[in-house]
Formats: sequence, structure tokens, C-alpha cells
Amino acid sequence: MGDHKDDHKDQPLRVGAAVRRRRRALQLTLAVVAERSGLSVPFLSQVENDRARPSRASLEKVADALRTTAVELLAAADPACSVDVVRAEPEPAAEAARVRSLVRGHHQMHASEFTGDHDAGREFQYRNDQLMYVADGAVEIEAEGRAYRLGRGDTLYLTGGVRHRWRATVSDTRVVVVAVAEHVEAVQNRSR
Repeated sequence: MGDHKDDHKDQPLRVGAAVRRRRRALQLTLAVVAERSGLSVPFLSQVENDRARPSRASLEKVADALRTTAVELLAAADPACSVDVVRAEPEPAAEAARVRSLVRGHHQMHASEFTGDHDAGREFQYRNDQLMYVADGAVEIEAEGRAYRLGRGDTLYLTGGVRHRWRATVSDTRVVVVAVAEHVEAVQNRSR
């Protein structure tokens, strides 16, 4: 079969959706992006609707206007369909703490599996929301001054900005953390 690195040439990437998501996350109008990039509003509209495919130079201008890079926009672009399998790793002989990414590449969602003991002394605070799921074992989580004990099958949802720390209280603990990816700005619409 050979190497499939160039499969994307057969199935064009929909960079328009990535451009639109980024522009909306920054709460910018097409007119503002046009002004910053030197490209026309009609052209940018066609790009966002995948009716025009920007040149590399045009994509760089759009990326600059959106405070990102062309590489990030292409990484966030969706092929027509996307399915990716991340296989389980073989069980290690040692009881060392490990982190395994469950999602490859730059996507709207990030997920990691934490196995073993983790240092409760380190405090975390993420810009975007996250969900912690205890697949096996038990953990203690301190969030916003309150302590939570979670066992197998329990979940804890943390909104963006919540300071927290956690540690495994049982050996062979596995925690899955799913979050809005850091390169995606979660935007709340506030009604008046």
C-alpha cells in the first residue's frame, strides 16, 4: 500500500470551516479580517464557504489577521470525513505515572489518559472547560477550595478558569480528561 501522507491531495481539506471557527472565536467580522489581511470580503466569504481555495500566500495573510498560522489553520481543517483510531498501549511493567494522548493532531477536542500516581502539589487552571472521568481506581480533587472524592465511573466537570489539583488515592488509577482544545478559544454568548 505504501505511504499515505499525501492522501489529503485526493480529498481537499475544508480550510474554510477552520477559518470561520477561528474568526468567530475572536468575534471578528469579515470586514475586519479583510482590512487586516488586505483581501476582499467576497473572497474571504468564498474561502469560508469552501467555494474558493486560497493560495498559500493568501492563507498566510488570513492566518496573520486571525492571530494564528497557516499551519494551525490547515491542521484544524476538516477533511470530508475524519476517523482516527488511537490504539491502547501495552501495560508497562513499572508502576510509573504516565500520560497518553487519546486524540492526535489539532482538533476541537483534546483528551488524555492519566495512569498511576500524579502529584497533587501542582495546581492547574485551563482557559477552556474540561471533564474528568475516573476509568479505574480513585482520585481526590481540590477545586475552588472544595475537596471531591471520585471513584470508578465518576465524572467531574470543570468550567474554564477553575483552579484545581488532583491525585490518585489508589494504585492502578486511570483518569481520562476531555477538554476543549487549548488552541480553540471557548466563547460564551451572554444575553442581556
